[in-house]
Amino acid sequence: PGEESTHPSTGLIVAIGHQPHTDLFKGQLELHDNGYLVTTGNRSTTSVEGVFACGDVQDDWYRQAITAAGSGCMAAIDAERWLETQGH
Repeated sequence: PGEESTHPSTGLIVAIGHQPHTDLFKGQLELHDNGYLVTTGNRSTTSVEGVFACGDVQDDWYRQAITAAGSGCMAAIDAERWLETQGH
């Protein structure tokens, strides 16, 4: 604090805090204490069959747009496979 320094770099990611907007799911889906939706393992399945979560409401570790996009793709594939098991 109070000191200036220079650090050569080619990129910078600034994180100033993040709060997932998951209040509408309280009492409907399982949430972690920090407000993020609980998913099963490395998948996007939630505590309710047929409901999938991804991106900024599910990822409390990386919290970046590119990982949210990949997470969305995972949820789409999980949903497609679930629909197939339902005969759709």
